[in-house]
Amino acid sequence: MREVVSFIGGQPMAPGPGAHRIPIINPHDESTNGVLLEADATQVDQAVCAARAAFDNGPWPRMSVAERQDILRRAGEVLMDHGDELARLECEDAGLPMHEIRHRHVPRMSQNFNYVASLIGLDTGDVLEQIPDYLTLVSHEPAGVAALLAPWNAPLALASMKLTCAICLGNTCVLKPSEYTPSSLYRFVELLGEAGLPDGVVNLVNGRGDVTGSALVSHPGVDRIAFTGGTETGRAIMSAAAQNLTPVMLELGGKSANIIFESADLDDALDAALIGIYSNNGQQCLAGSRILVQANVAETFIEQFAARTQAIRVGNPMDQETEIGPLCFREHYQRVCGYADIARAEGARLVCGGGPAEGFERGFYFQPTAFLAESNRSRIAREEIFGPFASILTFDTVDQGIAMANDSEFGLVAYAWTEDLKTALRARNTLRAGTVWINTPLMRDLHAPFGGYKQSGVGRTGGFEGIHFFSETKTSSIAVSALDLRKLGQP
Repeated sequence: MREVVSFIGGQPMAPGPGAHRIPIINPHDESTNGVLLEADATQVDQAVCAARAAFDNGPWPRMSVAERQDILRRAGEVLMDHGDELARLECEDAGLPMHEIRHRHVPRMSQNFNYVASLIGLDTGDVLEQIPDYLTLVSHEPAGVAALLAPWNAPLALASMKLTCAICLGNTCVLKPSEYTPSSLYRFVELLGEAGLPDGVVNLVNGRGDVTGSALVSHPGVDRIAFTGGTETGRAIMSAAAQNLTPVMLELGGKSANIIFESADLDDALDAALIGIYSNNGQQCLAGSRILVQANVAETFIEQFAARTQAIRVGNPMDQETEIGPLCFREHYQRVCGYADIARAEGARLVCGGGPAEGFERGFYFQPTAFLAESNRSRIAREEIFGPFASILTFDTVDQGIAMANDSEFGLVAYAWTEDLKTALRARNTLRAGTVWINTPLMRDLHAPFGGYKQSGVGRTGGFEGIHFFSETKTSSIAVSALDLRKLGQP
């Protein structure tokens, strides 16, 4: 049985005697994949100190851009070469379908390294010459040590996005995976060393959020914090960071509206709505979990949506035919089941699913589910469920649909389906979300910033915004001609 420990300064490092041991549970059959040895505050301090030493004295921040680019690209290649191994480890911990990890998450992980390698080659400062006799230079310098907290719903893809943005300019970091899904990221960090990343640039600590995570985000030696996860945890992290005035980037929850206007291509909208809510086992912050359908097409759309949902193949995530696997862990599975009870208590009409998937003696399997909500004020239309659970509502006019979409405390993404140009532009201009997808699901351009409005987060990943969060901006002004200075104290 494998033991997952910390990885500090280029070496695996087990915590001291008496460390808390956390079983790593396979959500498919509830067997034990291994055990995690939790890092306490002392070991977190060791990891931060290792990252600080690598930043202050190591080669990484002092390498040329070309040298860092070479290592980043090599890391992308090495990770892809081990794609099968990494996908298997993630599948066993997270329960995501193996084919989805191998063909979507693993390539995205490698792409993140290649993308930031290209981006830093284009990152230039500014030269300002507006004031006579002065040359002003604006440059971006690495901030120092970054604390990166990765989620359990797509560890490789999401952790690598933050990590590459953090280290590409010369920063070092401490990465904390979720205690539910530590295995793939432990191997990931090992492979970065094999690819030539200097020791101490990427350090790993494992444990629960209220132990390991809390010690990390409150550490005074951390210069930047980036977190992906739930909104309540994001608030706690922001509060802890405030004690040290540490800047934070938070990619938080969503209750994203997927608006199906009567002018939509309904075949495309149907395919996309199913992808938007049920891919990744429904466990994604950008899921189109509120499906808003214009009344004139609602009956047809909902009937077809129910038929397709009932045909989705739920099963062992290792099976190549599986479309939805189990939810990640027991407490989350019980929470999603509880929302089916909440929906019924609120008077929502069951469209399909509505409870544990049949035919499984063990494992955290939940049927792909949809309810027609009583109103946009109901809990299933307002709270993030984070599972294969769609809340469907209807509306009459374009303005009503957009207003309903915006009536949420979240604002991560929004989807709009229409063949009418005026409706598409109105949606794009008035939807209050960090990303608006028109006639497409789940498209991510890494050149573009990604993040949320309102309770969906602070800051952006991707593009120059994503890497500049991990930098300090320095302004230097140089006199380029003789100065006629005042002679204070001279008669």
